[in-house]
This record gives sequence, structure tokens and C-alpha cells, in this order.
Amino acid sequence: MANIKQQQKRVHQDYKKRILNKDFKSGVKTAIKNVERHIEAGDREKAEQALRLANRKLDKARLKNVKHKNFINRRKSRLQKRINAM
Repeated sequence: MANIKQQQKRVHQDYKKRILNKDFKSGVKTAIKNVERHIEAGDREKAEQALRLANRKLDKARLKNVKHKNFINRRKSRLQKRINAM
């Protein structure tokens, strides 16, 4: 642990941000998995609803700089292509 007060504060802030980002990333992964699960089941309507939720989470992840924009665009495109192919 750092001896300097400002560095102690920075360590604590980084810890809080890391926990929040971890939770946020987990939510994004879950949303993507839900879309894939509905695609595998062949339920197009539920897959489209899950895709809307996943797109919202992905867009929010981009705004918060949790995920890179290319990752976001690639995921959205691939999921949409899979739904269109149903």
C-alpha cells in the first residue's frame, strides 16, 4: 500500500472502478448469451427482444469506455446476421 495520501485515494478509486467495470462487462456477456440461447432455440421474436436489450447494453458499454467500439460493432453485426438468417 502506498504511503502518500493521494496515491492511497487513487488506489481506492481504481478498486471501485474495477469492480463496477467487472459487473458491467458481466452484464454485457449475459445479454449476448441470452440472444445466442434464443437463436439456438429458434425463437426469433424472443431473440429480437433480447437483441434490443443487448444492443442497449453494448452501446452503454461503449459510452462508458468499458469495451472498444470495434468489439461493440462486431458483436452487434454478428448477432443481427444470425437473427436475419433464421
